[in-house]
Amino acid sequence: MSSKAEQKEALQANGAVLPVVPTDCLTGPDRGQLVEPSNFLAPDGDGVEVVVLESRANAKGVREEDALLENGSQSNESDDTSTDRGPEPASPLKETSFSIGLQVLFPFLLAGFGTVAAGMVLDIVQHWDVFKYVTEVFILVPALLGLKGNLEMTLASRLSTAANIGQMDTPKELWKMITGNMALIQVQATVVGFLASIAAVVFGWIPDGHFSIDHAVLLCASSVATAFIASLVLGMIMIGVIIGSRRMGINPDNVATPIAASLGDLITLALLSGISWGLYKELESKAYVNPLVCAFFIALLPIWIIIAKRNAATREVLYSGWEPVIIAMAISSVGGLILDRTVSDPNFAGMAVFTPVINGVGGNLVAVQASRISTYLHMSGMPGESSEAAPRKCPSPCSTFFSSDVNSRSARVLFLLVVPGHLVFLYTISSMQGGHTTLTLIFIVFYMTAALLQVLILLYIADWMVHWMWGRDLDPDNFSIPYLTALGDLIGTGLLALSFHILWLIGDRDSDVGD
Repeated sequence: MSSKAEQKEALQANGAVLPVVPTDCLTGPDRGQLVEPSNFLAPDGDGVEVVVLESRANAKGVREEDALLENGSQSNESDDTSTDRGPEPASPLKETSFSIGLQVLFPFLLAGFGTVAAGMVLDIVQHWDVFKYVTEVFILVPALLGLKGNLEMTLASRLSTAANIGQMDTPKELWKMITGNMALIQVQATVVGFLASIAAVVFGWIPDGHFSIDHAVLLCASSVATAFIASLVLGMIMIGVIIGSRRMGINPDNVATPIAASLGDLITLALLSGISWGLYKELESKAYVNPLVCAFFIALLPIWIIIAKRNAATREVLYSGWEPVIIAMAISSVGGLILDRTVSDPNFAGMAVFTPVINGVGGNLVAVQASRISTYLHMSGMPGESSEAAPRKCPSPCSTFFSSDVNSRSARVLFLLVVPGHLVFLYTISSMQGGHTTLTLIFIVFYMTAALLQVLILLYIADWMVHWMWGRDLDPDNFSIPYLTALGDLIGTGLLALSFHILWLIGDRDSDVGD
């Protein structure tokens, strides 16, 4: 064992400079930063206890990280060379406007082309017998397409946050998150599909006063089957996208929700059209098929409930996550009622093509923003905790769009994607129609005005709603996106119908869209 003199010489040879601080001179906070005291020889040979103070580089690093969360810009190089800190997961918020736009652009375009495809499908199937004679199916369209906002986008936001804060790093944690969340969305899809059919029956009965039990059962079977199958397929796709994004070093918040929407609208609308058409064909000869389909999917509910209850990550959502899903479904159904009343009107010819596009684009963009704000808040604490990250309850438009923080920067980027994105989608629709749709300058102006106003309103509401829910001890991942996408459906459909009506009044519809 080395002597104290040898230890002292070794330290001096290595150039170590150790502050000598008497322990009785240190108080509270300083004592918490002490490392093990070491004994050295004083010049007179007596032992002197010295205390090595831990480097304050860690505090400096923490201050720098806090600054990054505040401004979201690229990180400044720190001259902190301390090795005391363990490796920390990379923050998804250390992004420039360019990097945000680059990551969002491709999934945004992919999602947009998905909504274009859905619009083309709706334009075709609106002439099918089931849509002509059971017009309440149109009311189901926004409600079931909104499931991607109620369920899949919420799932994507929830898993993106879990991945970003390290809750899916081990295979065991990953498996628990997958099984619990898949079971949860099957429960929600079945219940929401059933309630959406009831809303469609009620909204269809109120204006006309006509009710058909056969049509009601047909709507129930079509809605429940479509919601279940679509949620199963899209949920599996979402899990794969989020796992792949993390492994590729891409922020899942930027890509997961748009990709959920890219296939969501098309798959859901295709399933709804095909299932409702098939069940309508069986309505006369085999009337028992429709109630059997309803009973089958409802009978599976207890299985999914048991699986979801066993997972702590989804148990709370299973009990408390129904309010936003059900209210969002009701809001989307109002948008469906507007669509039902306008799509068969010759003055609104062509509206069926554009409705999924404007609603889908607005919902996709606001879902990205809500997911990013939620992740930002989760990195500073838990819902309900007072945090500098959630300082305001009702932000001003200037703070939402023109401040220097990362969420304002992403809002500007997303808003700037609206015009070029819609121009691409409008051109695609015009090309694929083969003369069915002719775009005029005045139509494009009115359409773009509606689209910009929709996204502007949604981004502002998202900034307020996510912070407000956070302050009320509600997890925005579970509560905000259903409301926002449903509002996107309602606002988008309403503004689009208003634009078509104004264009008809000024006489531009005859040269714009015709059969």
